[in-house]
Amino acid sequence: MQAKKKKDNRGRVLWTGESQRKSDLIYQYRYTDENHNRRYIYNADLDVLRKMEETIVKKKESGLNLAKPKLTVNELVDSYLATKQGVRYNTKKGYATIRRHIKESGFGDRRINEIKVSDAKFFLTELQANGIGYSTITSIRGVIKPAFQMAFEDDIISRNPFLFGLKGVVNNTTKERKALTIEQQALLLEFFRTDKTYKKYYDDLVVLLGTGLRVSEFCGLTLKDIDLENCSIDVNKQLHRTREGEYYVEKTKTKSGCRVLPITSDVRAALEHLVAKRKKFPAGESIDGFNNFIGIDKNKNPKVALHYENELRWALKKFRKKYLELEEFNVTPHVLRHTFCTNCESSGMDIKSVQYLMGHSDARITADVYSHARFENVVASLNTVSDLIYEKIEAA
Repeated sequence: MQAKKKKDNRGRVLWTGESQRKSDLIYQYRYTDENHNRRYIYNADLDVLRKMEETIVKKKESGLNLAKPKLTVNELVDSYLATKQGVRYNTKKGYATIRRHIKESGFGDRRINEIKVSDAKFFLTELQANGIGYSTITSIRGVIKPAFQMAFEDDIISRNPFLFGLKGVVNNTTKERKALTIEQQALLLEFFRTDKTYKKYYDDLVVLLGTGLRVSEFCGLTLKDIDLENCSIDVNKQLHRTREGEYYVEKTKTKSGCRVLPITSDVRAALEHLVAKRKKFPAGESIDGFNNFIGIDKNKNPKVALHYENELRWALKKFRKKYLELEEFNVTPHVLRHTFCTNCESSGMDIKSVQYLMGHSDARITADVYSHARFENVVASLNTVSDLIYEKIEAA
């Protein structure tokens, strides 16, 4: 006789190990840990509970015993990262770097049940003292903190020692990303337009500065993505190259990254020039099913971020010699994107429109990270408000 399948109060079939308490309708999942001890997890939402179940299954598949008494930080981090499936290439590379820093520091050899808050803080401060950058330390903490939280939720440790904030523990040495002023943009564009050596990169500069595209999105543009008649471009992918020289296409950074961008007449003209002078992509060749990329290098391979970074770096050496007062002047493809966003904000464009153009998933990113009100813009706005007030006073 076939066993009757268990269902919840909404008629949904419960999986093996799942049940629903009649008293409060809370769902629970029963499983056996690596030491053959029976454990339970609970949640009022069945979908959330099943995500928790997936994490437990992935930890078991990793082959690491989270419940053993001498579990080290290295083993805990490896177990946590084993639950991260389907991550992008660059993310995997980032995880490998984080693993290396933890292991080389010696902190990774320590047992997790011996780590105190003071130990955790000293670990991060020691990383900085050894020359590890603030952003890298942030990334390391971004892995090790949830790894310890996982151990806490599994009742392996009594508290998570990494729950403190970074402020006051390590110094934020990140340099503020500055947008180019209108005057600096004009000088840069004129230099690229007229310089005998670097004018061949002028159209690239116009497109990057005039669209705010991520450089990987610019690299991913193909002939099909450009609609010169309707003055728009379809942003739907990114093109990258690995350190080993392998090209690959992936989705935009976020779902919001897929967008159709309107383009100005200047950008349209620059794209026309790029299309007209581009080298042909080898017939019959494609990268993950895509071909006819806009940017092609001298070897008839698609251009990637490094090409544009190098173009700017070479040109800036000559630019600084011409404009000695701008010897600290620095421009990267991301600075151009940052400048585009600030230009939009300074023009009075509403934040949701800027968010769309930038392909940000959250308007707070647009407001907090990229756009910065300039003093002269604040003065102009304040004077406008003042004029309106006094006009009304005089009219009264």
